[in-house]
Amino acid sequence: MAMRIGIDAGGTFTDFVVAHDDGRVETFKIRSNPAAPARVILEGLARAGAKAKTEVVHGSTVATNALLERKGARAALVTTAGFEDVIQIGRQNRERLYDLNPPLRRGLVARPLCFGVAERAYFDGTVALRPSAAELERLKTRLSRAGVEAVAVCFLHAYRNPENEVAVLDALRGLGVYVCASHEVCPEFREYERTSTTLLNAYVGPLMDQYLAALEAGTTCRISIMQSNGGLITATEARSQAVRTLLSGPAGGVVGAIEMARLSGFEKVLGFDMGGTSTDVSLSEGSARMSMEASVGGFPVRVPMLDIHTVGAGGGSIARVDEGGLLRVGPESAGAVPGPACYGTGELATVTDAHVVLGRITSLLGGAMMLDTARAAAAVDAVAARLGLSRVKTAEGILRVANANMERAIRVVSVERGYDPREFALVAFGGCGGLHACEMAEDLGIRTVVVPRFAGVLSAVGMLMADRVRDYAAGVLGRDDTRDDIEAAYRALEKRARRDLRGAKLVRSVDVRYVGQSYELTVGAAGEFHSAHERVYGYADRGRPLELVTVRVTAVKPVERLRMGPGQKKKPVAGPALLADYGSTTYVPGGWNASTDKVGNLLITR
Repeated sequence: MAMRIGIDAGGTFTDFVVAHDDGRVETFKIRSNPAAPARVILEGLARAGAKAKTEVVHGSTVATNALLERKGARAALVTTAGFEDVIQIGRQNRERLYDLNPPLRRGLVARPLCFGVAERAYFDGTVALRPSAAELERLKTRLSRAGVEAVAVCFLHAYRNPENEVAVLDALRGLGVYVCASHEVCPEFREYERTSTTLLNAYVGPLMDQYLAALEAGTTCRISIMQSNGGLITATEARSQAVRTLLSGPAGGVVGAIEMARLSGFEKVLGFDMGGTSTDVSLSEGSARMSMEASVGGFPVRVPMLDIHTVGAGGGSIARVDEGGLLRVGPESAGAVPGPACYGTGELATVTDAHVVLGRITSLLGGAMMLDTARAAAAVDAVAARLGLSRVKTAEGILRVANANMERAIRVVSVERGYDPREFALVAFGGCGGLHACEMAEDLGIRTVVVPRFAGVLSAVGMLMADRVRDYAAGVLGRDDTRDDIEAAYRALEKRARRDLRGAKLVRSVDVRYVGQSYELTVGAAGEFHSAHERVYGYADRGRPLELVTVRVTAVKPVERLRMGPGQKKKPVAGPALLADYGSTTYVPGGWNASTDKVGNLLITR
């Protein structure tokens, strides 16, 4: 077994899991450096003793942070003349129904950087007007003068025929900027979602390109990147398809939670990943749930992504008192710099500081990182003074508010989608997950909590358990599922898949809806749609005609996985108790019992 290293770059720490060639598994954490993330990765690879043939599987937050912090590239949008405002108009959905003065949405591209091209294709892909050579020269001149770093090309109906987009791409290659087109990134109908996804790719692509170039220049390791769909792609593919890495880190956590829970005999699990800056929750019944209607930073992303709900609640979430005198926790975070007050550099009280005040945390990284308890107490005291409460009551209140925020997130993926959380095991991981899991399970009626082995670095563990995955799609909007072009579209996608990923297993699926509907369900075949619609929405009209929208092919190629040897089985521990390991701490309240099973997972039951 060749050495493999899983890396999860988080907001506070960057986690490393090293699967040595002799079967040993080593884990460690390094403080993240948002200003120079590649430097931290290279430092960790050197510490792990990475070699020329070592495979590195990396979950990157570069694209995510660039989007959320609005620090992406200066991007331009090139679209069909007359549709320059599509990204500003959006869907006209009101996020705040009862707010008469909602804040203006901050876009990714300024209106002067939206350029129209005289071209046109009909809905069936017939090209009615090709861009002229003079038109393309004018476009190049305008883009050069605008000083853009990236260009997203998205023409009307290009998902049926990309001919005009290809012509523009060929003309723009010589500009020396990052260029992508919708038929490469999101070949599906609905111009707003397609434009948004392509523009997001252009917005974060140059940063991902630069980051991975710096990483590859500093090591001889083979680098793979975790996608938002829970599968791996090469670094080269990630540089051109950066939008597919927006949920890169959390996706590793979902894969790790499912695989580790399965080893302990649990198929129905609620994943609860609480890190330093955010909490990610997911639901699975034996396999990960996928979504084609995700939104990141308020922008729709039309690529396959694991169904993950994220809230701004983590160990570094800042506690404050609002104008009305109420205690608030998050979504603002102290991050890696300056970090919680107990790290010795921060000034503001965080969730981690509340745990320190209550004696639940005394050190981190197995004692390698000592905490400043006096500084944590002073930060919590500042909040306590405004609330008129004691230090201990304030710390307890901070944790209760944080728990409430995270419980709402779990209800979003369970209760609000027709699932009873009491039927699931809560799989808690991340540096802070075990500190909150039992109290949250108590409130949700969940009777079993699983804290996996290597819980503090489980996202990195999951990356070493993921397969190589490629997703392909083609728009086929039409009513008849027996049309010849449907099979032809599948075969064209499968030909590309076999070329890109030799020896992969190919799985077909299709987006289907009732005629007249404006939303679709992804099913294995059109004949499965009625049952799926009844399961999701509670009814089915089997006499109503169907409409096929998009055909999909997923290519999956298994890789050599992390071998999880047997863990040390221990006797039960009755709460209240604190169980600490290198990367995380677990709080077992009174009334709960904890024990480890044969694979080393911690099982906590009421």
